[in-house]
Amino acid sequence: MVKRFILAVMMFAFGQAHAVLQIEITEGAENALPIAIVPFNDRGLNCSMGQVCANELITQVVNQDLQRSGRFKITPRNQLVATPSNAQAIRFSQWKNANVENLVIGQVERLGNGQYQVDVRLFDVLRQKQIEGQRWVVSQDRLRELSHKISDLIYENLLGVKGVFSTKVAYITVNKEQGQKKYVLEVADSDGFNPQPILTSLDPLLSPSWSPDGRQIAYVSFEQQKSEVYLQSVETGQREKLASFKGLNGAPAWSPDGRKLALTLSRDGNAEIYVMDIATRKLERITRHWAIDTEPTWMPDGRSLLFTSDRSGQPQIYEKKLGQRGVTRLTFTGKYNAHPSVSPDGKKVAVVHGADGNFHVALLERDTGDMYIISDTFLDESPTFSANGDMIIYATTYRNRGVLSVLSVDGKVSQRLSGPSGDVREPAWGPILE
Repeated sequence: MVKRFILAVMMFAFGQAHAVLQIEITEGAENALPIAIVPFNDRGLNCSMGQVCANELITQVVNQDLQRSGRFKITPRNQLVATPSNAQAIRFSQWKNANVENLVIGQVERLGNGQYQVDVRLFDVLRQKQIEGQRWVVSQDRLRELSHKISDLIYENLLGVKGVFSTKVAYITVNKEQGQKKYVLEVADSDGFNPQPILTSLDPLLSPSWSPDGRQIAYVSFEQQKSEVYLQSVETGQREKLASFKGLNGAPAWSPDGRKLALTLSRDGNAEIYVMDIATRKLERITRHWAIDTEPTWMPDGRSLLFTSDRSGQPQIYEKKLGQRGVTRLTFTGKYNAHPSVSPDGKKVAVVHGADGNFHVALLERDTGDMYIISDTFLDESPTFSANGDMIIYATTYRNRGVLSVLSVDGKVSQRLSGPSGDVREPAWGPILE
């Protein structure tokens, strides 16, 4: 049974309000882990009327992060059996009787000069012991960032996988203004909050791709009435043109070491895969075939590329090992498989799979060659893995609008992200930054 509810993205006093992506959780895991998050103690913050206290901000963001992951069953605030703020006040038997397996408590104290001290403790109720405890001192404008870090800490400790709540997502929004389409490349927090425009254009923008260090984005722009590949700093906005050859310049993909970009170019008359050394701009042609070769993506070890080609007469996924001759076809199920994205461990490949006139996200298991559809949406595009490999973000259509969907690799957890107006397309999930 599909579980539906809305997570309202609040506008707090700690940041400027922007038009954020609205998150709707459409399905959660049935075996979610029971957890209680006690409202963080305010240590006498005495917030003024209409202001959201730092402790309440952190409590709400952590709740929302864990809720939208679909991996946790969070005890509603009005059902908490107690509100301890330190370990000595915890009576584990109370929480065990309430079917809570893990417990989060915390304290927030204002230190002055806009600084806050935040203490967080995570407990295993059944074993009656502390799993994790951390203390941070952060400025007021970094409280939301810290909240995501706390969520990541909980996620990793309880599930054994790094969380991606602190990561960023890039995407393209398309709106009509005075009869003209306006394209905006935006970067937002993983929960859709704090969207920042990177580039605004009256011409199409496509294929954003994050550098491994999260500092730059490569993308395709048609601002000169032809496709060109640009590289732009997320922090400063400074950008440079990387590829403006005759014909097609598209589909940039960063190498794992951040030194190269794989590209689709038709400079020699046909769409082929090339690799550019970013420092020297030296190009190496990777494929040589009469077919259309496009949408390259790197394997995690940087030794081979996957790409889409119609050399069999229909779009399918192929692998090219660098420095070796020939290519290997990977997909054989169905007549249409395109836009590959490789999981961080290299074991799975997400693709757009065409079947019966619809396009779904499917997963290919590298070891067995098995493929199975994991999305129940239609007209799906541009799947990309989260940095921990747990989730996939992709573009789809909902109620005649372009939206983003996030799906667990097992297909059991899903959420939809949509803008207040227009279409949202071309998602790219950013890396985990230490």
